[in-house]
Amino acid sequence: MELIREADIDPAPLVGKRVAIIGFGNQGRAQALNLNDSGIEVVVGLREGSPSRAEVQAAGIAVSLPSEAAGDADLVMLLAPDETLPKIYAGLEPMLRPGTALGFSHGLAIHFQQIRPRSDLDVFLVAPKGPGTALRSLYKEGKGMIALWAVAQDSTGTARATALAYGRAIGCARAGLIASSFEEEAVADLFNENAVVWGGVPELLRAGFEALVGAGVTPEIAYMECVGELKLLAELIEARGIAGMREVISNTAEFGAEIGGPRIVDAGVRDRMRSILADIKSGEFARALSDEAATDYPKLRAARQRDRAAILERTFVRLRDLGGN
Repeated sequence: MELIREADIDPAPLVGKRVAIIGFGNQGRAQALNLNDSGIEVVVGLREGSPSRAEVQAAGIAVSLPSEAAGDADLVMLLAPDETLPKIYAGLEPMLRPGTALGFSHGLAIHFQQIRPRSDLDVFLVAPKGPGTALRSLYKEGKGMIALWAVAQDSTGTARATALAYGRAIGCARAGLIASSFEEEAVADLFNENAVVWGGVPELLRAGFEALVGAGVTPEIAYMECVGELKLLAELIEARGIAGMREVISNTAEFGAEIGGPRIVDAGVRDRMRSILADIKSGEFARALSDEAATDYPKLRAARQRDRAAILERTFVRLRDLGGN
């Protein structure tokens, strides 16, 4: 694994250059603010009437329509939601000058060929491995978040240097930049979101909570046991690894994990995870995401409504209001 740190990266490729950030959401906000604090000239491209315009202006960053921002930029980062990027790129492409660098923080649109950039553009990836809120807070603390980087198209011969300089400017090189590819980043990230941290873990927490409540345990205690201890687990794994985590918990907890864990994550679960991975690699998930967006997100809207109405969420609110969460 190649890990490149800040001291090994030349910042010159971004000196005197103008960077357009398209979108001001999870990653767009953090990256724009970090770039601005690093002394890079930044403009944020937002649609007319965007509620984020006032926040951008309050931060002292220029804001304009996406096409105007892209037309004046040397580097354009597409940081709007994945499913919106093909349409956004189609509107920006006529404005992009030859040699412009086109950047992404997720490999989906390029790997699954939802966007086919012009051959005279550099195309690179810098993908921080965490949410934008953490990227921003770490930067302000003088720290960084590890990121993956890759180059898909190098029309100028400087795409690699630009990608690394960008990773440095948003603070990721403080922790390190790891060489990858658009395919590897997209597939691994989507698999994690579908099957592990963002998909599998919340469903496991919900199932455990419902099992205890169904057996007569009060919701507040069920929540504290099945959901509230997750933060402790994450902190222990981050500090010590999974093996080290098990070494510092009680013998009762460790023995229970040894007996119970394989009964939950059995061969059937592993088979279903491989099936999810196959759907991701085939492009089926990317197509489903596009279809969901085209129909105004019916599955996501229904899921959000369901989750907000669940007893688990009402229990969370009660504990939060009591100061116990």
